[in-house]
Amino acid sequence: MFRENKQHLQPYLISNVNDLPKKHRKRLDNSWAGVFYREFFCHLNEEPFSVLYADIPSRPNIPVNVLVGLEYIKAGFGWSDEELYDAFIYNMQVRYALGYHQLGEGDFELRTLYNFRQRLSQHMQAQGVNLLDQAFEQVTDEQIVAFKLKTGKQRMDSTFVASNIRKMGRLQLLVEVLQRVQRMLNESDQEKYAKVFGPYLNGHAGQYVYRVKGQDTSKHMRQIGIFMQRLLVDLKEAYAEEAVYQVLERVFGEHYCLEGQEVLAKTGDQLSASSLQSPDDLEAAYREKAGRAHRGYVANISESCDPENSLQLITKVQVEPNNTDDARMLVEALPNLKERTDLDTIYTDGGHGSPQADEVLTEHQVTQVQTAIRGRTPHPDKLHLSDFEIKQTETGKPVQITCPHGQQVVVKTGSKRKGFVAHFDDAVCQACPHSQAGQCPARPGKRDVRFRLYFSQQQAQIAQRRRHSAAKKKEGWNLRAAVEATVREVKHPFPAGKLPVRGKFRMTCKLIGSAAMTNVRRIQRSLAAKQKQENESKEIKRRGEDHKVNSFCTSLILPIKHLVEELTLLKHAFFIKVQVSSVDSLYKIRIILILYGIGQVFPNLDSKQIIRPGNSLRWNINFGIVNRSERMNFPLGKFLNSP
Repeated sequence: MFRENKQHLQPYLISNVNDLPKKHRKRLDNSWAGVFYREFFCHLNEEPFSVLYADIPSRPNIPVNVLVGLEYIKAGFGWSDEELYDAFIYNMQVRYALGYHQLGEGDFELRTLYNFRQRLSQHMQAQGVNLLDQAFEQVTDEQIVAFKLKTGKQRMDSTFVASNIRKMGRLQLLVEVLQRVQRMLNESDQEKYAKVFGPYLNGHAGQYVYRVKGQDTSKHMRQIGIFMQRLLVDLKEAYAEEAVYQVLERVFGEHYCLEGQEVLAKTGDQLSASSLQSPDDLEAAYREKAGRAHRGYVANISESCDPENSLQLITKVQVEPNNTDDARMLVEALPNLKERTDLDTIYTDGGHGSPQADEVLTEHQVTQVQTAIRGRTPHPDKLHLSDFEIKQTETGKPVQITCPHGQQVVVKTGSKRKGFVAHFDDAVCQACPHSQAGQCPARPGKRDVRFRLYFSQQQAQIAQRRRHSAAKKKEGWNLRAAVEATVREVKHPFPAGKLPVRGKFRMTCKLIGSAAMTNVRRIQRSLAAKQKQENESKEIKRRGEDHKVNSFCTSLILPIKHLVEELTLLKHAFFIKVQVSSVDSLYKIRIILILYGIGQVFPNLDSKQIIRPGNSLRWNINFGIVNRSERMNFPLGKFLNSP
């Protein structure tokens, strides 16, 4: 049965946290734990998670915000489940971040966390909704409002992340699949195929490959292919619904082809990038970039980047197989970002541009600024379509074009209605230096002497992106560059960018948790910097007040400086030690102090000490609150030696 967690809003009066000294409690509250509790834990809406629990009266659930918080904290620190559980039991910061002030409070078994993940995964498979992603976006949106961040400008970048799978060659992968098929069979079928499976069960798959000589690899590949085809036919009726059989079917289709009745192994260049990389992770893909092979997934991260913001927050995290194009992830993310934020300009690299992306950008009225553009680089000595200023409608249709020489004409639909054409005045074009030098792409027609420029919708969109990119380069700064550091922050808890989980869903949850903790740390640093700035401002103001007090004290002591032996100046009070030579001198000092309007004088002496000449007396002149711990320097030596 689902029940929201409100207990943390009324903590214990007597607890381990309250037993801490005041300065330690303040340090705990200002640490990441305090910020996580205030800015994430308290803002998390638990209601969407109610679908994971039964509606009938039953035992209440472990608090959802605690379980979600643990998932995010684990990802943010790169802990294992055991390390997370130990931190939850014994680490005061982790407990404080989850609203617990007392050790032993809210205890539960680690199995509860496993069951929670399983329910999240099942809900994702059934409904297509990742509740952890939904929670991250909900909390982030509230943080954006709370800190008054501008989200009109955002930046985006992608990075490779590896899942926790073994790097396998083709032969090793095929043998591993055969071994799992053998374990899937019942006892009678295992006995039936024992002789054929025998060579592949002598050790693990890596040991099998180790014993194969290089020149014999193709022979073994063909033998395995023939055996796999036989298994697919023989086992289909009894095992077709088994996950291992489906993996066998997939692997055979990816690595082999049939020519009549003959089984042939595909060559390496015939394999798809989406082919199976490991039987433990069915969604991981293969991709080569800059001469390096990557197996796993690609993460796409978006964050705010307005220079006027006091801090920038990650707004969206996406995870796809690593053969997914960056532009496709932009297309998927844009409607969500536009709905949740005030996005109007997105800064990306060259990989996020495509005709499909241009359509979505135009539809949502978002401008894309790229650091580079896919395709051939324009010739530096010739004009390109991006040198022409194209005016478009809200739907992206070109309606007007202005050439670099300043001639402005109307854009019309081409004769075949597949593109656009602009007709320029031939007299103006013939006098143009660009045309005379052969640099202009506009050319005169055979029958029509006007200069014509043909271009497609896609070429117009690319030209617009190229113009935006060139304009930003002239400004001398690049808002996209800092997103590289954000990518590093998110991947930092996972050594070498390899996550300790498998599967797209678990990979997504891990990276979302790390992104949430990155936001918390940024908020914590921002608040700490703001507090430091406020403290410095107070210190400057205090020093100004202290200077006034010092000046006043100097004028106060000046008439009796020949009697002063010692002076100690505190923040709101000072002590003077006076050598009294006569009763008249004592009363003279007292009268002077009162006349200067300092306040009350506390001699704390009896009458015998007062009237006895030669006594050494201490006087406390109080300005208000006495703070004995903060002393200020007073130039007494210089003052006493003055004439």
